[in-house]
Amino acid sequence: MGKIFVDRLIDSIKAKNNPTVVGLDPKMDYIPENIVSKNFENFGKTLQGCAKSIEEFNKGIIDAVYDIVPAVKPQLAYYEMYGKYGIEAFEQTCKYASEKGLLVIADGKRNDIGTTSEAYSKAFLGRTKVCGDLFETAFGADALTVNPYLGEDGIKPFIADCISDLKGIFVLVKTSNKSSGQLQDLKTEKGKRIYEEVAELVDLWGNDTVGEYGYSSVGAVVGATYPEQAEALRKIMKKAYILVPGYGAQGGTAKDAAVNFNSDGLGAIVNASRSIICAYKSERWESKYNENSYAEAARAEAIRMKEDLNSAVGG
Repeated sequence: MGKIFVDRLIDSIKAKNNPTVVGLDPKMDYIPENIVSKNFENFGKTLQGCAKSIEEFNKGIIDAVYDIVPAVKPQLAYYEMYGKYGIEAFEQTCKYASEKGLLVIADGKRNDIGTTSEAYSKAFLGRTKVCGDLFETAFGADALTVNPYLGEDGIKPFIADCISDLKGIFVLVKTSNKSSGQLQDLKTEKGKRIYEEVAELVDLWGNDTVGEYGYSSVGAVVGATYPEQAEALRKIMKKAYILVPGYGAQGGTAKDAAVNFNSDGLGAIVNASRSIICAYKSERWESKYNENSYAEAARAEAIRMKEDLNSAVGG
């Protein structure tokens, strides 16, 4: 039997000395013109042409960073908007990243109850029954972001597949967007914020998936844009691995993200999307790189982020 998700994640983080993840959130505006024009010529100015452009762009990014980052995080919305062709691009992106040795965190924020929740989990984490004793893997992600709003009924099926198929989930606790406080910061009758209540549940839900490093495959999402809350949540969720969005383009800094780590230098993985995949357009790199070297720019920014974060966590 293989290792559980969180142990594989930590092994890769330690091997590459890099607690970061590259978010593959492609928009057509981000993709170099030469890639777009080629795919439009081959597949037409269609959803298929867009999806094929995205797939090629993603593979270029993956080729540039697979040896320095432990994971990628494709956000499903950027693929679903292109219909069946976008879903195929998502599937091929996940497959290609896995072949390169990267862990894949599907960012879908899925949730429902009962058999519907089970179906979501089978699609991304588990295996789908074909007939009899025959099962096949659909997307084959290593982990999935999930929404806890429906309570334990909506989370249990995901945890079951985390156990049976050695996968992971990251539960939304305190998100990085400005309006997150409208609901997440409300106080309950116990006098606690909703995000604190959810954090306590995450810590409880992770009891059956603790690995050799003392962390659980039931992780949490805590935005880098709320460092004070993150510091408090780290103390509540002692064994949860925290996925930290909001670094870079959303305004979060390495110092902000660093509060999610424990004294062992572990406990969190920090995501950057636009700042890496669009690095060739940024003020920092535009004088050195252009659209023909977008992948090299992504690699340079990924290395810079690694050094920035390691300095903050180490300090």
